[in-house]
Amino acid sequence: MAMNLTQKILSAHLLSGELIPGSEISIRIDQTLTQDSTGTMAYLQFEAMGVKRVKTKKSVAYIDHNTLQTGFENADDHYYIQTVTKKHGIYCSKPGNGICHQVQLERFGVPGYTLLGSDSHTPTGGGIGMLAIGAGGLDVAVAMGGGAYYLACPRVVGVHLHGKLSYGVAAKDIILEVLRRLTVKGGVGKVMEYIGDGVKTLSVPERATITNMGAELGATTSIFPSDEVTHAFLKAQQREQDFVPLSADPDAAYDEILDIDLTALEPLVAKPHMPDIVETVKQCGPIKVDQVFIGSCTNSSYTDMMRVARILKGKTVHPDVSLVIGPGSKQVLTMLARNGALADMIAAGARILESACGPCIGMGQSPRTNAVSVRTNNRNFYGRSGTKSAGIYLVSCETAAVTALTGVLTDPRCLDIDLDIPMPETYTVNDNLVIPPVAPGEEDTVEVVRGPNIQPFPLGKPLADAISGKVLLKMEDHRPHCAVGCEAPAVPLECAVLVGLLPDPRGRDVPGAREEGRRWHPRCGHELRARVEPRTRRACPAVSGYPRCRREVVRPYSSGEPYQQRHSSADVPE
Repeated sequence: MAMNLTQKILSAHLLSGELIPGSEISIRIDQTLTQDSTGTMAYLQFEAMGVKRVKTKKSVAYIDHNTLQTGFENADDHYYIQTVTKKHGIYCSKPGNGICHQVQLERFGVPGYTLLGSDSHTPTGGGIGMLAIGAGGLDVAVAMGGGAYYLACPRVVGVHLHGKLSYGVAAKDIILEVLRRLTVKGGVGKVMEYIGDGVKTLSVPERATITNMGAELGATTSIFPSDEVTHAFLKAQQREQDFVPLSADPDAAYDEILDIDLTALEPLVAKPHMPDIVETVKQCGPIKVDQVFIGSCTNSSYTDMMRVARILKGKTVHPDVSLVIGPGSKQVLTMLARNGALADMIAAGARILESACGPCIGMGQSPRTNAVSVRTNNRNFYGRSGTKSAGIYLVSCETAAVTALTGVLTDPRCLDIDLDIPMPETYTVNDNLVIPPVAPGEEDTVEVVRGPNIQPFPLGKPLADAISGKVLLKMEDHRPHCAVGCEAPAVPLECAVLVGLLPDPRGRDVPGAREEGRRWHPRCGHELRARVEPRTRRACPAVSGYPRCRREVVRPYSSGEPYQQRHSSADVPE
């Protein structure tokens, strides 16, 4: 049977379930990544599992978020991550080496692999043909321990790209167009798979811009094929051996199709305070701008930075604008410094930031009160910049750079500059800020260093047959009420099991009438307004003492809600 690319990778990694949209499946994870704001807890959880060494093909810890280190806690976290990763078979990317998604793309991503990352923009890896999914730190810890990753089998949307982008229109404008059409909820439960003749016109960094911001659709992930463009990128990164050609079968089917004519696109802008409030730069008008930020995991590649440098060369930033630029990695920054592009940026009046997440996550460079800030990152949520009264507008690097010069939001098609930046034949490769782990068998030679703010993860215990202790009650609506509204006293849900109103979570029968799954009030005999929902709890098979079990979770009905069963599940350890 013909398969699309998403189905091929899922099928090759499938551990349980069937590839039926909406049904639960589990997959094997090849690579993981963490960053320092989520990594500390993830590695504490991994340590608690008692697994000596990670079981993935490669796991990398990045320190790229809290790099300002304004207190000892951040520095303690960073050194804990550096030592715990060295002990357990994980590579550590030190501060200054770059943003996790940019470096993962450059140095570690492999087409056809699955990647699970404790950062929502992990889907950036789809630009190189990976099935890359953002998840919680615990999910990543379980994957490092050899456990499966559980998810609902996604629907696959074929995003058909036609033609080629016009002058001044960028890959950022493609994903803004997708957001304009589908909204921030339009990708929930779906994988956005890019197909069509327009795909081959986009470089790997441009594809990664699109898959990165696909997270704002709420999508499970986004993915491009691995083709001759991917091969050229990996060869330039001196990783030609990692290339694998991958694409959908010619007659593959998709659950939905979205057609985009690249030649018809214009420069777009996402207005405050959501990434899907999109219109053309021309429609938005020449808004006065106070700040411009160019960088983040969305738009900080070498080609992005070179276009910006070319626009700024020989010019001066508008006196009312603060321009800050953050190259995405040490590789990018080094190459800009060597070819003179960095000097052009500095001469124009740009402030250069370290290769880290920075302003995108509110880590410095908060705009002034009531400011308009034009940025190339992926989110413009209310208050995310650190200034609640500021308005954040999301654009391409080209739009941001020309706006910094004019002082107002400006369509970059007004430029008379060659913006065609060829991909380097060879990227500068220097992985000296990536610390490898010790060899297998040498784990005991490494001491894990924990600062005073880092405490061991509390271990869980199997549920005892009897539990005693004080009960804290939350009253109000969290009680099972009589369905017909009689005056019989309601009993708090937290005590329902104890008084026999509902079945015991361990499945044992207790006093209280039950009939065909229905629940009855013990005092009036009427049916209860409450539902009992199955909840599945799973854990890594490597974890001892965490049995797979099934519980019942009771939730009250709200007033006027139909009396029906709903299914709710959560994959979390006990």
